[in-house]
Amino acid sequence: MSSSCLVALAVSVLAAGDLDRLRFLEGVWKGEAGKAAIEERWTDGAGGIMLGVSRTLVSGKTAGFEFLRIEARADGVFYVAQPGGRPPTEFKLTEAGEGKAVFENPQHDHPKIIRYRLEGDALTAEVEGDEGKEEYRFRRSP
Repeated sequence: MSSSCLVALAVSVLAAGDLDRLRFLEGVWKGEAGKAAIEERWTDGAGGIMLGVSRTLVSGKTAGFEFLRIEARADGVFYVAQPGGRPPTEFKLTEAGEGKAVFENPQHDHPKIIRYRLEGDALTAEVEGDEGKEEYRFRRSP
């Protein structure tokens, strides 16, 4: 087996194990922040990647959107955010456990830290950085 095949196999095994810890994010999540309705959708981790999209609606109109992905690589698991479709910003997974994940990029201005926490049927997302700390609460949606 060639070295590139071995690396691909190792990343595939790593991806399956690491992304399994993030399965709690899969599905559709809906919440509110003031007058805004926020929705996050996450696929499963097939192929070493979870794909996500976020949309914020105010008075029924799109106020913002974000393309998201969580991917397993040889050097770790990364949360990649593209708010408004802009170029990607990466956050490395620094902590994962039962219903919990923390992603960090200390060099980024805001956010520097993204935390997800599952408590019962509620998902809390926190973003923290130079502009302070924001918290979003979601419920699983069918």
